[in-house]
Amino acid sequence: MDLKKINLKDFTPDRVRNFSVIAHIDHGKSTLCDRLLEITGTLSTRNKNEQFLDKLQVEKERGITVKAQSASMFYDYKGTTYLLNLIDTPGHVDFNYEVSRSLYACQGALLLVDASQGVQAQTMANFYLAFDQDLTIIPVINKIDMAHAEPERVEDELKTLFDFEKSSVIRASAKAGIGVHDILAAIIERIPAPASKTDQPLKALLFDSWYDEYKGVICLIAVRNGAIKKGDKILLASTEKHYEVLEIGLMFPDQTPTDALYAGQVGYVITGMKTVREARVGDTIFSAIRGQLNQKQEPGFKPAKPMVFAGIYPVEASDFELLQDAIEKLTLNDASVKVEKKSSMALGLGFRCGFLGLLHMDVFKQRLEQEYNMNVIATAPSVLFKIVLKHSGETIALESPSDFPDVQKIDHVLEPVIDATILVPKEYLGAILTLCEEKRGIQKELSYLNEQRIILRYRLPLNEIATDFYDQLKSLSSGYASLDYEEAGYQPADLVKMDILLNGKVVDALSIIVHEKSAQRQGREIAERLRSVIPRQMYEVAIQAAIGAKVIARESISALRKNVTAKCYGGDITRKRKLLEKQKEGKKKMKQVGNVEVPQEAFLSILKKES
Repeated sequence: MDLKKINLKDFTPDRVRNFSVIAHIDHGKSTLCDRLLEITGTLSTRNKNEQFLDKLQVEKERGITVKAQSASMFYDYKGTTYLLNLIDTPGHVDFNYEVSRSLYACQGALLLVDASQGVQAQTMANFYLAFDQDLTIIPVINKIDMAHAEPERVEDELKTLFDFEKSSVIRASAKAGIGVHDILAAIIERIPAPASKTDQPLKALLFDSWYDEYKGVICLIAVRNGAIKKGDKILLASTEKHYEVLEIGLMFPDQTPTDALYAGQVGYVITGMKTVREARVGDTIFSAIRGQLNQKQEPGFKPAKPMVFAGIYPVEASDFELLQDAIEKLTLNDASVKVEKKSSMALGLGFRCGFLGLLHMDVFKQRLEQEYNMNVIATAPSVLFKIVLKHSGETIALESPSDFPDVQKIDHVLEPVIDATILVPKEYLGAILTLCEEKRGIQKELSYLNEQRIILRYRLPLNEIATDFYDQLKSLSSGYASLDYEEAGYQPADLVKMDILLNGKVVDALSIIVHEKSAQRQGREIAERLRSVIPRQMYEVAIQAAIGAKVIARESISALRKNVTAKCYGGDITRKRKLLEKQKEGKKKMKQVGNVEVPQEAFLSILKKES
């Protein structure tokens, strides 16, 4: 369909449908979006591109959706052409913020469930996100053509958990194109039109933004009332700054310029914003001519609360400014990352970043490397602790283990906890219960979803699950268990700071906060792993794990040894002894001035346990 021949003004709010696709990871969201784009003629089948909306290199490599993407489609239904605005959202728990933000621009959502896997933890979390925002939810059972598909069982689960009538559930296969026309019909018939007014002054919600090297900041907006045209003067409510609309259009499916966007429609706008801080996600856009700041603003979004903190440092100190610029541009695209400057004795100038989870951190680091060609070191992750001081009773927040105060000053330590929901097949229940107990979990509930699957609810310390809990959960359940979690406040805990010393010098970037009972075991494990990744030197390197002045674990990396006695082919033994003593003295001197180079693998070895 040629967008130039279409007059968007004809698409009044009653002919517009804004919807999102939500599901657990790997339930077929991106494939369904491809089919919808193909059937509506938005994406040509001739230059077919699997997972078209997964545009980032990291998404293509990992096969997961990291960033919510928008696309507009036109579809003829019963003699009327409708404008459908689709938002494809991530499925992993770490990208929950992307999902909740995207739902603000929608009136409905497709809840996708795999016919063989059934309802998973993130399916439940996404359902409640959409339900809390009062969206119309259309349940879709996907992959019904697979050999192990059990649509009847999945329908029962949807009825039990969410009270969906079986008649409202659509059976489909996005890959084979089965049931896709039924989904399009349901979108038009069941999802309400946006409650927007064409005759009122301009009001729009800025719900996403990203940085383009050539065009600058690009904002994704949902027009609530009125119209926004190319050349208009607009005003952003939070900064009260004025801009001119340089380009406006639809994501059809890529950026396609139009003359205007009208009430109820979703599209992009380019205003020539110079810095990434100007496009604040959740902001409200008004017309600058009418001076509408007295109008009611959009409520905006709750700021994302980081769960995991890690340091990101440039490998070369001279790259600090380049890294700063790259992080600024990337945080525009991912508003859930909290960033502040930090200095480390071992790694120099860098940034302390807050992430929603370990995968989120891993993807952020990979995007820095791939999209901005940055060579970075990421330190071991930690969580936000609270420390109550003895004499003053003051509570201080602690993001970095290097800021841990002296033990004598501490009254008690509070650690963050989460309420985790785990769905697991009954044959793996024992292994998962053992894992949760090892992680100091407290069981809150155990209930049967059906004969085969169990819902577990646990209260777990965030520090215990911030590293490798998800990996262990998947490996112990052969990939069948699923996890979702939400914050549950703080609780007192016996926590201590464990320092890692190399040749007696503390490497602050390797310090971690651990539970007192497991400190010795973790210290031994870390020392052993560091021994295998730190390269040998010309002198012996001592690796120690210590709590305060007490060393609780030690490993040594033996020195590289040159055979100084090779040239002695005869004579008295004292000649050899003299050369060996001279070598020994030289090694002592080297050890005093020697600097041990800590490779990136050393930090990664603390991130995850070896299998």
